[in-house]
Amino acid sequence: MFGKLIIVAVLTVASYLMPATRPLAPWILFLGVVIAFVIEGVRIVPQQHAYVVERLGRFHEVLEPGLNLIIPFLDRIAYTHSLKEVPLDVPEQVCITKDNTQLAVDGILYYQVTDPRLASYGSANYIAAISQLAQTTLRSVIGKMELDKTFESREDINRHIVAELDEAGRNWGIKVLRYEIKSLTPPETILRAMQAQITAEREKRALIAKSEGQRQQEINLADGEKQAAVLKSEGDKQAAINKAQGEATAIRVIAEATAAGVRAVAEAVGEKGGLEAANLKVAQQYVEAFAQLAKTSNTLIIPGNTADVGGFVATAMTVLDRARGAQAAKPA
Repeated sequence: MFGKLIIVAVLTVASYLMPATRPLAPWILFLGVVIAFVIEGVRIVPQQHAYVVERLGRFHEVLEPGLNLIIPFLDRIAYTHSLKEVPLDVPEQVCITKDNTQLAVDGILYYQVTDPRLASYGSANYIAAISQLAQTTLRSVIGKMELDKTFESREDINRHIVAELDEAGRNWGIKVLRYEIKSLTPPETILRAMQAQITAEREKRALIAKSEGQRQQEINLADGEKQAAVLKSEGDKQAAINKAQGEATAIRVIAEATAAGVRAVAEAVGEKGGLEAANLKVAQQYVEAFAQLAKTSNTLIIPGNTADVGGFVATAMTVLDRARGAQAAKPA
């Protein structure tokens, strides 16, 4: 403001010293002062920003986004703050785990100014404050965990750090929204040991998978052989049943045919001339039987008494008479 008034005074004196513009000197002074007051008294605050106004060195108010008026010489814009979410890169640091292993941790946090007044007067440098607090809190959390646990508990570490920073940030007018670990880097020797462990674990899994595959293969082969044996025995059983049923059927058919033949012979004997035909047939078969013996063997068997032929025929005729009598005795 004072610089603008000095410029206005210089212009006024210059116009007064020149005879041609001397009458305009008062107007130049008036317009210059008015313009200086307008420039200094009107403040346009952008969206998502806040201006902290001090009046005579003390906090007066916070200007909201839009057009605002202040009193020159009495008021001044002491602090300006962005109300947007701001990412802050936390420098990498070396932490000591519970099992005394060094671990380089790099992270980033996101904060937002929620109270411009506290952000202006609560801390001389709230950015450095939350950055240092994030580092100390991270060292404390990592120190309570073993190395392997840190890789599995990133979410827990992030939540713990956010809770600690958010509680402290209330006095500074800021809110820590989240913290993210970008990298966890153990020493080179630890990395090699971890890689060897991972390789051994993968080889172990491969051997287990291979043995499981062989075991399953043997089980499948044994199961297949078992099923084949069962099916073969079932087939043999069914074949035996079918064979037995076939033989039984054949015996039954032969018996039925024999019975039918006997019945036919009995019926033929009962007819006129049947008995004489039967006698002739029996005698003929008797003679043919002896003829066959003569053909198939050098030894000829003949009856000691030729009357035996007649006796044999008489015996056969007796059997036929009995069969005919039984057939006649049956009720009609």
